[in-house]
Amino acid sequence: MKVSMTVNGIPANAEIDPRTLLVQFLRENLSLTGTHVGCDTSQCGACTVIVNGNAVKSCSALAAQFQDAQVTTIEGIAGPGGELHPMQAAFKECHGLQCGFCTTGMIMCAIDIAKHHPNASEREIREQLKGNMCRCTGYHNIVKAVQAGAANMSGG
Repeated sequence: MKVSMTVNGIPANAEIDPRTLLVQFLRENLSLTGTHVGCDTSQCGACTVIVNGNAVKSCSALAAQFQDAQVTTIEGIAGPGGELHPMQAAFKECHGLQCGFCTTGMIMCAIDIAKHHPNASEREIREQLKGNMCRCTGYHNIVKAVQAGAANMSGG
């Protein structure tokens, strides 16, 4: 079947098997490998992308579900000159990463949190992050990074 969507501001069209997952389409058809496959069961959140303004775990959704959608991956959030997105900068500044495997999904989820809950408390951020697993950090610095990134995104 043919699928068409806009990914990181660029039209993307391909003939795919109807069973192709969004994460497969992004990684295999578009070579956007920043979106990671961690668990294949939507439990870890490493595959999180933004679709039409909302965080979506791309390993549990068929690419065909997103016909004509606007998809943003980690590769699409940096500024035009390559400057870090405010959330990426916050993760760097607050040391919200260690091995880096979960980081792309965490950042995409954090952008969604900042958009929908710009003044979230630590408790609310931890609640919103439940669908994203990190085996390295213990989440303390991730929560600080989400708070800082949200403040940077809102101009505060």
